[in-house]
Amino acid sequence: MSSVRATLRRAGTVTALAAAGLLAAAGIASAHVTVHPESYAKGATDGVLTFRVPNEEDGAGTTKVQVYLPTDHPLLGVLVSPQDGWTAKVTNTKLKTPVKTDDGTITDAVSEITWTGGRIDPGHYADFNVAFGQLPDDTDQLVFKTLQTYSDGKTTRWIEQPAQGDEEPESPAPVLKLTAKGTDVGASGTTPLPESSKSSASTESKASASDSTARGLGVAGLVVGVLGLAAAGFALARGRNGGARPE
Repeated sequence: MSSVRATLRRAGTVTALAAAGLLAAAGIASAHVTVHPESYAKGATDGVLTFRVPNEEDGAGTTKVQVYLPTDHPLLGVLVSPQDGWTAKVTNTKLKTPVKTDDGTITDAVSEITWTGGRIDPGHYADFNVAFGQLPDDTDQLVFKTLQTYSDGKTTRWIEQPAQGDEEPESPAPVLKLTAKGTDVGASGTTPLPESSKSSASTESKASASDSTARGLGVAGLVVGVLGLAAAGFALARGRNGGARPE
């Protein structure tokens, strides 16, 4: 019996360490600025991009967010959704190469959106919605370099992008993948709005809630594993005692 208990104790220790590693990895993965959805069809029209900005600092709030839109492959018809407590400043830039459309030639496009006046407290995140009229169809991805400024003056630069096959950098920029037409929700020309844009009241919540489902499933699996080990140990113990019921 003592050997069974020792085995279970060792198994429990390993499982606890694995659970701690899983939760730590999940926290790191959700800490950087991201864009949602993760992909659209090339040339998609009338859609919405949501930039999710979490605050991973312990003692300072996020007070400024700057998102830079690419101008070599510009987004056309950009509109910024109002965000409670925040003021958005939109900067336009003259394009080096004008874009020809059915409605005429476009010579300038939005190159930067800066949100100020609001605050994202530690352990929270906020969603910033940006609508577009049309995405480019001549590239496979769009990189949105982002600067996140805190109340203590610190600025995190989310501007890095991995090379082909490399691991994710320490401060990755939000990247939108553009897929072949007909392979994504935007292929038909109109893309449904993401859930985050349907209710402004839900745009700011605990950062831990964004991946609570994944964490819950992972922890549940670990718990099931521990229970399985325990059941096996008790079955072995009963077998050694002739199957007698404990008093």
